[in-house]
Amino acid sequence: SAALRRASSPCASARADAQGDDARRKAAEVLAFAGVGPGDEVVDFFPGAGYWTRILSSTVGKAGHVYAIWPAAGAKYAEKTLPALEARHLANTSLTVMSGPSIRASEPVDLFWTVQNYHDVANTPAGEAEIDAFNKQVFAALKPGGTYVVIDHADAPGSGLAGTSTRHRIDPAAVKAEVVKAGFVFDGESDALRNPADDHSAAVFDPAIRGKTDQFVYRFRKPR
Repeated sequence: SAALRRASSPCASARADAQGDDARRKAAEVLAFAGVGPGDEVVDFFPGAGYWTRILSSTVGKAGHVYAIWPAAGAKYAEKTLPALEARHLANTSLTVMSGPSIRASEPVDLFWTVQNYHDVANTPAGEAEIDAFNKQVFAALKPGGTYVVIDHADAPGSGLAGTSTRHRIDPAAVKAEVVKAGFVFDGESDALRNPADDHSAAVFDPAIRGKTDQFVYRFRKPR
């Protein structure tokens, strides 16, 4: 499609060193599904190694902005990634490690993006209450009509939050229910990263499944 072709160009041009990852992560297909484009304001929450931060920076262009935000609890993970991203001099990207619980961008954003980290929000003493608080913050951070994309490792149907700290997976149905409870409308899913060969029994870091887990890609919309 035309949208897929548009999404593929930043993947190809932004990071020639990561093109193998682009194919494995179905980057162009996932970006097209998210609907992100030039001029958009985006929060990339808990950016990991910065893979998606770099793609999003190229996609939104000079007229857009990416807020790469690490939660306070994940500050140690920023120690390597943040300097590496700073060295790339991404003029349209702000890099922030939160000092407290509040997610802050300088203005409401078009897209809130989190990949393989939603399950970690539950791994606090507050559990589901922490997820509820997080989703309310995401809702507040978005413009009316804004998009919330959650990509994570799928757990078995009916498992709820049981595997978030052990297998590092989460039941997609639980995610959908939690996000809708915060006021969002479920707006579709992509099967780009689904893998029916993954039976959800192994932890995501198990060498037998690492890099090949069954992942869900959910899109939610904040009502206008």
